[in-house]
Amino acid sequence: MSDIEQAPPGVDITVPSPARMYDYFLGGKDNFEVDRTAADKVVANMPEAQDAAWANRGFLQRSVGWLARHGIRQFIDVGAGLPTMNNTHDAAQAVAPDARVLYADNDPMVRVHAEKLLAGSSGTAFMTADFRDPEGLLAHEVTRETIDFTKPVGLLLVALVHFVPDEEDPWGLLQRYLSRLAPGSYVALSAGTGDRQSDRAVGTLTSVYSKSSASVHLRTRAEVERFFTGLEIVPPWKGAAAKVCYIGEWGAEDPDAADSDGSRWAYCAVARKPE
Repeated sequence: MSDIEQAPPGVDITVPSPARMYDYFLGGKDNFEVDRTAADKVVANMPEAQDAAWANRGFLQRSVGWLARHGIRQFIDVGAGLPTMNNTHDAAQAVAPDARVLYADNDPMVRVHAEKLLAGSSGTAFMTADFRDPEGLLAHEVTRETIDFTKPVGLLLVALVHFVPDEEDPWGLLQRYLSRLAPGSYVALSAGTGDRQSDRAVGTLTSVYSKSSASVHLRTRAEVERFFTGLEIVPPWKGAAAKVCYIGEWGAEDPDAADSDGSRWAYCAVARKPE
């Protein structure tokens, strides 16, 4: 069956999608030739691209498990992507079977996948929404049915904010979300960086994504740290200071061993909204 025959209504298979490219990096099948071609161009000058995708996936799973173990029972995963396996509800409900998860994404392919993936899954919901519209997303009927804003929430912005340019103020957007969340809520965030990376690899990455449905905006450690202003950052591993770290290191039993080439393509942290 051709890509055209497989493409659900509303899905443009002439333009690469970051969500479908991510699925391809993770070895998934919910992608098209245009996504695979774009992703292969990235890998040609960034051979650790798949390692970076898996490191980011590991951060999601470990941080969600940590949040569930620390009492969080409801999660909002924005820009979820929804690869085939080990999603937020899997990690959360493995610890707390009563955990509720709301997925939100603006990619129509993700919506189609979600309808199949989440069918029959208890405590989960999906909505088509854009991170850049906090008020619309948080006031949506599906959100109100799934999330109790009088109780702490785990807000997940994993590999998302680097698709929002500076002029759209991703830092301010996050603050608008946090203003609606109860004290004791957490945000888990990872964001791509070009720190310590070659100009060739960074140039390829930005060039390929500039031709996709969402351009990429890599940020310095200081710029990523800005996302956690006013929040209490959780130490990323036992004995560590409270800080932003590379995605492979967070929650790792051996942070030195986890500090791979792919891990260094993104910073992350988990932080708490104070009382």
